[in-house]
Amino acid sequence: MWLRLAIVAIGLSGLTCCSGWQNALDPASGDAGHISWLFWLFVAVLGAIWALVMVVLGMALMMRSRRIDDPLPSHPTHDRRAAWVIAALSGATLVTVLILTGLSFAGQRRLYGPREEAVTIRVTGHQWWWEVRYEEEDPSRTFTTANEIHLPVGQPVNIKLNSSDVIHSLWIPNLFGKLDLIPGRENQLRVTADRAGLYRGQCAEYCGLQHAHMSLMVVVEPQDAFERWRVGQIAPAPPPEDEERKRGQAAFLSQPCVMCHSVRGTTAGGRVAPDLTHIGSRLTLAAGTLPVSRGNLAAWIVDPHGIKPGVNMPMIKLEPDDLNAISAYLEGLK
Repeated sequence: MWLRLAIVAIGLSGLTCCSGWQNALDPASGDAGHISWLFWLFVAVLGAIWALVMVVLGMALMMRSRRIDDPLPSHPTHDRRAAWVIAALSGATLVTVLILTGLSFAGQRRLYGPREEAVTIRVTGHQWWWEVRYEEEDPSRTFTTANEIHLPVGQPVNIKLNSSDVIHSLWIPNLFGKLDLIPGRENQLRVTADRAGLYRGQCAEYCGLQHAHMSLMVVVEPQDAFERWRVGQIAPAPPPEDEERKRGQAAFLSQPCVMCHSVRGTTAGGRVAPDLTHIGSRLTLAAGTLPVSRGNLAAWIVDPHGIKPGVNMPMIKLEPDDLNAISAYLEGLK
């Protein structure tokens, strides 16, 4: 009974990985689908080889259980047959390895081959957040956001990868494989998302203390929704309308925050930390550590090191009224 329950539990635990917003086996693009196909092919071939080895091992163990009078028997015919079997298996192993290597190489050529892209994005890795810049030939349509990528369904996208400090690795399992972000070098990923949805990505290369809290959200949406989002992101920050947010803007601009952060449409022009122009419209805060809300914004401002130890954001002492007003102002930047 317990054995049956264990088998059922193991089977169900495997099914939990068959869907989700961060799952390489639930592809939402042709590239991820090709990776998934290669994965299942490797599993099938190597699983069959493992099963065959287990069968042969079992047969050998059963034969050894028999009593052998002569420990070193001489059977020339049997020895020649065994030599042929070993040679055939060695050849089959070589052919299998070459075929799998060739398929893997062909898959990489497909994934990283040149394509004509409709959207160009530059992603820069920092300790520990993602800078996302949408590039256009028209400079007025270029804008910067952070920790969130929006992609149009069915449109080829070119993602340029850079790092400002150490080696990072961008991995969005539902859309494409891993690729490193290396200081002083530019790598490129090309992807076409086939299915709208919300997907999670993360840094897949250990990059320091908060490596585990360096994720980003990817929103794949229809072309018209993507264009509306892009137009909204290009626009400067909306001016506050109510008195509390006006006080919050004045308090924010009078603090050292403006030395690191940028809010387009204001005097805040820092380039060291994430752009906050439309932070209120993002899904998460601090590279996926917290959902965006007024309370979480206030908690992050007051004690960023308590939430994300080792982060480069300094602690700033604020009066309670100023803290509430600033968090209200930032929440309204949509």
